[in-house]
Amino acid sequence: MYRLGLSRKRIADLVGAEPATVGYHLVIARRQDLRLEAAHMAAAGTKPKPSASSLARMDEVIAWIEAEGKLPRERSENKEERSMARWLSDRRREAAQGTLHAAYGEGLARVPGWGWNHRAAAEEARWHRRLAQLVVFREEGNDWPRHKNCDSEREHTLGVWVHAQRQKHRHGELEAEKVKLLDTAVPGWQAGRTRGRLTRR
Repeated sequence: MYRLGLSRKRIADLVGAEPATVGYHLVIARRQDLRLEAAHMAAAGTKPKPSASSLARMDEVIAWIEAEGKLPRERSENKEERSMARWLSDRRREAAQGTLHAAYGEGLARVPGWGWNHRAAAEEARWHRRLAQLVVFREEGNDWPRHKNCDSEREHTLGVWVHAQRQKHRHGELEAEKVKLLDTAVPGWQAGRTRGRLTRR
């Protein structure tokens, strides 16, 4: 349904699920299929087609990659290679943000691993792992984990993580989708402990 241009809210209405739940599964689906978001944007008609010169540039980048057998590096001594690396980085960012046009997605699909940012993927996976661990921690009857004066290393790890999420949220740096996931999975995460409240048992 998302590939056909339907919004997350519309899909949620149709299947009777929470938008945040649909969003969570879409994050996973987009990570597995880099062309999914491009297909969605094209179907929804929300992004103009790249210009002829932009598509020609894509062909140049793809031809270079196929000839060299590697992706261009931003720290290369070669000016043209650095330029292509920046171009590819822009497309990678668009794919991550869900704004990559289908024309780019289809063309770059010929380049294995072009959109894979190992560091970003690892950080994203770690974020979801921490969220799942926090859910379990709370379901065990524990109060919100502390990042100081902790009873265990586990509490410290989760306390540091949720404290960081609160700080990012207060500064407007936490993605809206992650805020919704936190609100759904662990309601009350923004407030945390009430001063002087006893730990739940």
